[in-house]
Amino acid sequence: MNFQISEDQQMLRDTFARFLDENSSMSRVRAAQATGFDRELWRGLAELGAFSLRVPESAGGVGLGLLDAAVLMEEVGRTLASGPLAEALVAARLLAQIETPETSKLLEQVIAGEAVVTIAFNDIAREPVQWIAGGAVADAVIARDGEQIVLVGVSGKQRRGEPNLGFTPLAELHLADAQRTVVSKSDAGRNAFAQAIEEWKLLIAAALAGLSREAIRLAAAYACERAAFGQKIGTYQGISHPLADLVCDVDGGKYLTWKTIRDIADGREQAGAEISLTTWWSIDTAGRAVAQALHTFGGYGLTTEYDIHLYNLRAKAWPLVIGDPSRILEEAGRRLYAGEVAALPDAGAVGIDFDLGEEAHALAKEVHAFFEKTLTPELRAKAHYSFDGHDVGVHRKLAEAGLLFPAWPKEYGGRAAPPYAMNALHQAWEEVGWSSHAISTTGLVGAMIRLFGSEELKREVLTKIIAGEVVCSLGYSEPSCGSDVFAAQTRATRDGDEWRIDGSKMFTSGADIADYVLMLTRTNTEVPKHKGLTMFVVPLKSPGVSIQPVFTFQDERTNITYYDGVKVKDSYRLGPVDGGVKVMAGALEMEHGGGFSKSQRHMVHAAEDLCRQIQYRGKALIDDPVAQVRLARATVHTLLSEVIAYRAVWWAVQKQQNMAYGPMAKLFSSEKFLKDSADLLDLTAPHSLSKRNGPAGFLNQCYRHAQGTTIYGGTSEVHRSQIAERNLGLPRTRA
Repeated sequence: MNFQISEDQQMLRDTFARFLDENSSMSRVRAAQATGFDRELWRGLAELGAFSLRVPESAGGVGLGLLDAAVLMEEVGRTLASGPLAEALVAARLLAQIETPETSKLLEQVIAGEAVVTIAFNDIAREPVQWIAGGAVADAVIARDGEQIVLVGVSGKQRRGEPNLGFTPLAELHLADAQRTVVSKSDAGRNAFAQAIEEWKLLIAAALAGLSREAIRLAAAYACERAAFGQKIGTYQGISHPLADLVCDVDGGKYLTWKTIRDIADGREQAGAEISLTTWWSIDTAGRAVAQALHTFGGYGLTTEYDIHLYNLRAKAWPLVIGDPSRILEEAGRRLYAGEVAALPDAGAVGIDFDLGEEAHALAKEVHAFFEKTLTPELRAKAHYSFDGHDVGVHRKLAEAGLLFPAWPKEYGGRAAPPYAMNALHQAWEEVGWSSHAISTTGLVGAMIRLFGSEELKREVLTKIIAGEVVCSLGYSEPSCGSDVFAAQTRATRDGDEWRIDGSKMFTSGADIADYVLMLTRTNTEVPKHKGLTMFVVPLKSPGVSIQPVFTFQDERTNITYYDGVKVKDSYRLGPVDGGVKVMAGALEMEHGGGFSKSQRHMVHAAEDLCRQIQYRGKALIDDPVAQVRLARATVHTLLSEVIAYRAVWWAVQKQQNMAYGPMAKLFSSEKFLKDSADLLDLTAPHSLSKRNGPAGFLNQCYRHAQGTTIYGGTSEVHRSQIAERNLGLPRTRA
């Protein structure tokens, strides 16, 4: 896996970033508003080779890949460069692909910045009058005219623009009446033209990612400066939390565009649908990002004095030239479920990689083989996504096979499996449908013992964990504390070589089958609440422990556990006395994990299966365009959750600065799991109301399961605050 662009691509980014910072400053953008075009900027971009970027070397270009162009377009979006850049890039490549005397001569002028050529998105045989991006300054438009590809000359009279939303060189052109030159009548020419439109979608998505990120940066910077009611406005969750949500959306869109380019290069079947999905998502996200960014500025955002309004207008002006974005989501639905085929552009060399690797695939295959051999019909009937699906025998067999905690070092019974392999293992686990709850909590407790436990604790408890003989639960929350775990009131009082524990814990899921609980206790009431905490591993079979079941509508049992004078040896303490925050922080970081993308994918597949079974107006529901759109929307949310989670895993492997990428993965995926589970329940109703075995019952379960995912492991509000602070540099938040 690799999220890092190459050194050459970084150099390309830096070169264009420096140029655009100077030559597409906001003062230059404002100065170009009358025409929407900066001729000097255009010539400078040509000198840097911008318009030859995607032109093959054989045609006088640089011959770089689609990702290189996307990297350039992110900088174009960040700086709101004035001119039809995306259109010019695809038009230049198209001129080179068609290669006639007319196109070759014009291509030379385009590469030199002496001519502007743009593209018409609709067949002029059907729509002779069209709105054209860059039409007000273009020398020619390349278009499809029935079965042929034509170059349409644009005269001075036709090149008149008119005031428009984003101050762009937009013009309504009468293309059928203009002078036309047929440059291709072949299938190859028509295919190249169709590829150009698909490439434009990806380039505009990349530009919108750069634009959106910069709009959020401007809003965050303003929120750090502007005060209201005696506080910087960035301290208020009403300001910081929407920005935290949006930075997840923007980053996800950027990397989904990159992944789509990689999938095109790899020839993946879903790549055509991904083009539509990432384009729709980027357009939708940009609209929401600039609106929220402007809202952060309050009334000042409405004034022309502040730059944020420019981002607001360009976010709409650039993509809407192709029409209603909802049509692009409909297109994605057809490509996913109705067999529509896209003309995929040549992606060129792509160094980024979203594949987990051979070791990961091998481990996933081994997991599937283990469960295929181990799970009897009786065990499969027992399977449940909660602790209720735990089976002692299967647990021990997993330990014997080295599949219980593969990520652990070999001396602790593991395989030192890398994070990518573990990600694939978790995906396989989801596909099998076997509960991992007891394994994940026990693994977390075992990892904390390895890091902070005494030799005695390792000898007496960790060895049993490794052998698969015991399971553990977590004791963080309390009846009066909720997500504020550092407000814990359960007391641990020193008593010689032991500690006495008194209090209660809420949501100790699995305590009824567990042998130990990882517990956060208060050991000092004379210091700030986060400094007086200590962590223990508490045997649940000890005298004074009582467990009361609490049932949820998710078909899960959790527990409230009571501790009345429970004695725990000091050797069962994790970390120093009053040093529980450090231990707890490590535990919470592990618990954030990679989010719920695997559950989302399983849910979407179930919805697809059910839509194939349900009849609607005489045909399968999946053939209905409305159903296709809703399934497509859930699909893009799943893809986004995956790339955001992959980024978090990759970043951790690279040991980069903590930018809250783990919380971003958990926040985005849990919120979209919740939203989509409700929508897919609606889509497949009334069948989805049933709990019968099969896709209907599974969707029913997903709806109930998703309700808790935005709560446990840290609520979405907690994660939004972490993202706002670590990723956007906003001050600590308050309600």
